[in-house]
Amino acid sequence: MGTPAGAEDALSRYRSPLVSRYAGAEMAFVFSERNKFGTWRRLWLFLAQAEKSLGLPITDEQIQEMEANLDNIDFKMAAEEEKRLRHDVMAHVHTFAHCCPKAAAIIHLGATSCYVGDNTDLIVLRDGLNLLLPQLARVISRLADFAEKYADLPTLGFTHYQPAQLTTVGKRCCLWIQDLCIDLQNLERARDNLRFRGVKGTTGTQASFLQLFEGDHSKVKHSTSVLISRSYMVTGQTYSRKVDIDVLSVLASLGASVHKICTDIRLLANLKEIEEPFEKDQIGSSAMPYKRNPMRSERCCSLARHLMTLIMDPLQTASVQWFERTLDDSANRRVCLAEAFLTADIILSTLQNISEGLVVYPKVIDRRIRQELPFMATENIIMAMVKAGGNRQDCHEKIRVLSQQAAAVVKQEGGDNDFIARVRADPYFSPIHKQLDSLLDPSSFIGRAPQQVAKFLKEEVRPALIPYKSKMGGKIELTL
Repeated sequence: MGTPAGAEDALSRYRSPLVSRYAGAEMAFVFSERNKFGTWRRLWLFLAQAEKSLGLPITDEQIQEMEANLDNIDFKMAAEEEKRLRHDVMAHVHTFAHCCPKAAAIIHLGATSCYVGDNTDLIVLRDGLNLLLPQLARVISRLADFAEKYADLPTLGFTHYQPAQLTTVGKRCCLWIQDLCIDLQNLERARDNLRFRGVKGTTGTQASFLQLFEGDHSKVKHSTSVLISRSYMVTGQTYSRKVDIDVLSVLASLGASVHKICTDIRLLANLKEIEEPFEKDQIGSSAMPYKRNPMRSERCCSLARHLMTLIMDPLQTASVQWFERTLDDSANRRVCLAEAFLTADIILSTLQNISEGLVVYPKVIDRRIRQELPFMATENIIMAMVKAGGNRQDCHEKIRVLSQQAAAVVKQEGGDNDFIARVRADPYFSPIHKQLDSLLDPSSFIGRAPQQVAKFLKEEVRPALIPYKSKMGGKIELTL
């Protein structure tokens, strides 16, 4: 099919759903062209100011002209220049110079494209992480409140997705929180490790600046410190693409955490023990009106898979950067860096919405416990019988026979687990009949789970959230 005649509107062109459908406005702006090219102009201004302060013949009038036009970007002209020149940085040099005729001669003086390109990318990575960190802290905070509320509620544990010892709803939630706290630490580290590429010229040697300052090494060194306080000491034309690996690996790890959490929620929804929020007019299925599909958790899993795969891009890019630089990194990085942050933004906002509206069904949880607990209580029954004077081996044999009979009722007849009824009916167990209710109290099977929850939240989780206390915000509503 060709493009219909007159189809010039936005709906006639593909738009990434990461922006058009899901991502928040703040993260979308961080990776926008306006932010990118506005940052380029500010970097050109900083460069000119530093060069002027070190004695180059740059006037106050030129500086003022640049300052007055930082956001006066003619994007149409820039696009036309790039089409003509096949070079994005020079297209914007010309566009900036067009509205700054007095400063035109000194814009980008001594710099290489990566002075604006790479330094801007590093600023964008930092700003993106600064947006994700409070989002992640909010999710942890909401889940911590949930864990605290349900710290004592027994629930059936699963290993291999088979019934195992009891835990509590709150303790299981703490497993999710622990993974997210590790992600919080990793995001903070990745942000704090970021530096600027600095002002180093075409191959990182600062040769062009040494020529500008007529061999004065002290001025070259000072130009970097005046302009950028914290930069990588050594670069080629670009900053090491290992930095992109470091940042995206942290985001990929976050994706793994979110996928695990939302998979657990989807499985619990199938068991009807816990559900994500489901709105009054929400439709679960076009064909089956009764369905309450966990679409938010499914969305998180879907996008988390995409986020996890994006780490392959910077890994391969870093591995094929020949010598000081090759340009086959450029197009790839335009896609993967933005998509990683936009995707992380989406899954965190969605997970926050889920965590703020989780619904627990204690009676369903208790019913499942009652189905499995009789078999789990057999060891307690044996010990009680021995204390009452019974023989351990005789008791073991009795329980083996009765439990297999009860299992046959469950598996072959589809009936309920009647093991305890069989124990009550057997005169052999009469010495402990009055103890059976206490022996089957679910709270006696959860160990120190409530105490572990309280200690974990108090000593590890709440302190980690202190830096984000002012950014906890209110509930989040999803537009789609």
